[in-house]
Amino acid sequence: MAQNDILADGLTQVRNAIHAGRERVTIPCSRTLSEVIRVLKEEGYILNYRIVQDHPPQSLIRVQLKPQDKANPPIQHIARVSKSSRRVYAGYGAIPAVLRGMGISILSTPKGIMTHRKAKQLKVGGEILCKVY
Repeated sequence: MAQNDILADGLTQVRNAIHAGRERVTIPCSRTLSEVIRVLKEEGYILNYRIVQDHPPQSLIRVQLKPQDKANPPIQHIARVSKSSRRVYAGYGAIPAVLRGMGISILSTPKGIMTHRKAKQLKVGGEILCKVY
């Protein structure tokens, strides 16, 4: 499988595992993807994650998903916003809310990868990586 956008591939694997009702998923590791997974854990969308070095030269991230509730799954939608073909940037005053505050945007800022709420609090803008709700 050619990996041009490892973040989009990782998010797709997580989304597919959720729709399939799996408890865990293993995805290729990158610095950006591991930070996005960290934010998802901090926000309570996943139970836990672990970076493993079992398969050199590529590290892997093992993500433990929350138990699935058919009526109200923890992640209903997860999608990449800024793509390699079209980058999406926003200043801290122009960061859009996701579902009127019910979801999160994950941004890459000069101060690290964080949610849109934290970026507004720190008054920093950046590239909108993905939206989760």
